[in-house]
Amino acid sequence: MNLKWDRSTVKKSPEPVHYEDKDAHHTIVHAIQQYLPARGDTPLIVVCIGTDRSTGDALGPLVGRNLEKLSIPDTHVFGTLEKPVHAVNLEETLGMIRDSFRHPFVIGIDACLGRQKNVGMICVSKGPVLPGAGVNKRLIPVGDMNITGIVNVSGFMEYAVLQNTRLNIVMNLSEVISRCLHQAILSREQYGFQAKLRIGQKF
Repeated sequence: MNLKWDRSTVKKSPEPVHYEDKDAHHTIVHAIQQYLPARGDTPLIVVCIGTDRSTGDALGPLVGRNLEKLSIPDTHVFGTLEKPVHAVNLEETLGMIRDSFRHPFVIGIDACLGRQKNVGMICVSKGPVLPGAGVNKRLIPVGDMNITGIVNVSGFMEYAVLQNTRLNIVMNLSEVISRCLHQAILSREQYGFQAKLRIGQKF
C-alpha cells in the first residue's frame, strides 16, 4: 500500500477524479492514455499491489481480478485476489517480469490514504508508485506510470485505518479504475476505435 498521497510530488498530472463523478470518468481515461506507449513491441504490464487480508489494501487485488475478467489484449496482469502481489513477493514478481518481458511498460496500481476530502479520489500520474512509503518501508518503486485510489484518511494508526476501511468504497474504486484502464488501453490510437465505457456493468 502507498499510505500517503502528496499532491506536491505529482508533477503536471491531471486532477484526481472522484469515483462517484461518472461525468468525469472520461478524464481518467484520457489521463491514462497520455502516458501509455504507442502500440508496438512494448508489452503492457499491470502490477496491482496489495493484499486481501486488509480491506483498504485490497484495492490492487480487486482491480487485478476485474482486469483478468476483462481480458485486455496484449496486457499482462499481476496481482489478483487469488495471487496477490505484496511486500513479501513484490521483488520476486518484478524480477520475473524483467526476465519474461523485453522493455515492458509497467502500470502500478495501489491503494493510498489521504485527507478526508480526498477519500474516493482516483489519481493518475507518471512514474512509479511507492509501496509502503507511509510506514517507512523501503519497497521497490513500481511502474512507468501509476494509478492510485484514496481509500481512507491518513495521519494516525494507518494499519488500523486500512483494516477498518469500508469495503463499499474499495469495491467502487476498483470497478471504476478497472473500466477506465480497460477503455484507455482499447481506445489507443493504434486500435483505430473508441471503446465504450460501460460503467453500469458488474464484474
